[in-house]
Amino acid sequence: MLRVDRLTKTYATAAGPLTVLHEASFTLGEGASLAIVGPSGSGKTTLLGLCAGLDRATGGSVELAGECLDALDEDSRARVRNASVGFVFQNFQLIPTLTALENVLVPLELRGEGGCEGKGRALLERVGLTARADHYPVQLSGGEQQRVALARAFINSPKILFCDEPTGNLDGDTAESMVELIFGLNRERGTTLVLVTHNVELAGRCQRILRLKNGSVASDEPTRPAA
Repeated sequence: MLRVDRLTKTYATAAGPLTVLHEASFTLGEGASLAIVGPSGSGKTTLLGLCAGLDRATGGSVELAGECLDALDEDSRARVRNASVGFVFQNFQLIPTLTALENVLVPLELRGEGGCEGKGRALLERVGLTARADHYPVQLSGGEQQRVALARAFINSPKILFCDEPTGNLDGDTAESMVELIFGLNRERGTTLVLVTHNVELAGRCQRILRLKNGSVASDEPTRPAA
């Protein structure tokens, strides 16, 4: 589902080139789960964005759902994202002028698919927000906004879900509810899961943990012995 080969990202700065990710490599099969961990500034969010096709690498390659992203222009990467990718951002990224239901339906609207309100309402019901469908983001708590973002991420039946600190802005009980939803939908739909987290317990629920240090892969190990 995901193949990353010697992925590198360098930015030009006034002080000279700054490499935030250096030759990261790993593969991830269909339906598998991977946690990306490491200190702040180690390149976690950069790696996640490159894997999802949100940014273009300086070197190396990403193959996502059979598509080589580095060979594609922005419009083509957007097509791949819309067809295969769900993304849950740490700061939710909801559109303030749209209701919860309208936010959930955005990926399908971008595809030109109408008449999917029932599908959107079913997902809002799955994340416990049936009564909030017509509320705007400002009327929702942080946990409710994150659940809307999760429903939106699943509306296009993604092959792979990327989550950037999905519990980072949530209190303990709300965070646990979000974790159950992510892994529950992962199991139900066979979706491949890649998440960035500082939460050791959350990382331990994935099948593998990839550790970054100073922009390089320090380790990539299973969380439990093979049966």
